[in-house]
Amino acid sequence: MAVFSPRKFSFSIIFLGLMTVLRSQAALDVHYYDRTCPEAEKIIRYTVLNASMHDAKAPARILRMFFHDCFIRGCDASVLLDSTPQNQAEKDGPPNISLRAFYVIDDAKTKLESACPKAVSCADIVAIAARDVVAMSGGPFWNVLKGRKDGRISKASETINLPAPTFNVSTLIQSFTKRGLGVKDLVALSGGHTLGFSHCSSFQARLHNFSSVQDIDPTMNPEFAETLKKKCPKPNKNGNAGQFLDSTASTFDNNYYKQLLAGKGVFGSDQALYGDYRTKWIVESFANDQSLFFKEFATSMVKLGNVGVMENGEVRLNCRVVN
Repeated sequence: MAVFSPRKFSFSIIFLGLMTVLRSQAALDVHYYDRTCPEAEKIIRYTVLNASMHDAKAPARILRMFFHDCFIRGCDASVLLDSTPQNQAEKDGPPNISLRAFYVIDDAKTKLESACPKAVSCADIVAIAARDVVAMSGGPFWNVLKGRKDGRISKASETINLPAPTFNVSTLIQSFTKRGLGVKDLVALSGGHTLGFSHCSSFQARLHNFSSVQDIDPTMNPEFAETLKKKCPKPNKNGNAGQFLDSTASTFDNNYYKQLLAGKGVFGSDQALYGDYRTKWIVESFANDQSLFFKEFATSMVKLGNVGVMENGEVRLNCRVVN
């Protein structure tokens, strides 16, 4: 009888993941703006750094913006479009109401249009900014593939397709698979929660009347659950109340995975990763080896950045409206 080896399996996943990235690079190029806007990445980096110095929530929101953009219609900056009287856009869908860092992308776009008009797409700005907030917060740096075009369609109704904090592992795997992302990508990209904050509404169902027989989700550390209950009483009259998703929420590290091992995942979807044999060993690997997590996170971010890349889109002059 064959013996299942997580170590051998992990190498297979990493190899296949890298092959997928290499195949997808045909449409994008690290050096895409070398001639048309050589200062593009520098302009974006300084814009993001300045915003982060004045707004502590900006890094987490920009990273989340990239995820939410790529998961709906691919990485086409559809999340940046404003609603119109005829259409409610993605940014006004329930999962995106708390993003609120669109001004950072607007600022970068204004500076880029001054330096090199009609050259840099809004989709590329979001991808580069997401990399920069990770690196600035102590995480890995990777070369962002560039050359995305901006889409013209954005619908709030489609945000229902974003992974929810209540998903189990099977549902999460299905969601990621639809976008060409594997189990390793799921666990690695979930590590983006090392930066971030959640309002009570996203996890309070785990704290009150969880089931007919249990008040609290049994996968949650009891002491941690009591701490969250105090922050999120029922009924909760404080709309700003919530919890950081990681005890070192301003630093990009592997503490998120260590918290899962201790039963201190804030979202049910996060804690579920440690309760399922398909993902548990990857969680443990990342909790024990931060450099491995950084490597796999960077690889998965490149793969995510290749989801639904448009070849026939436009380069918006204003990220909030189509040309």
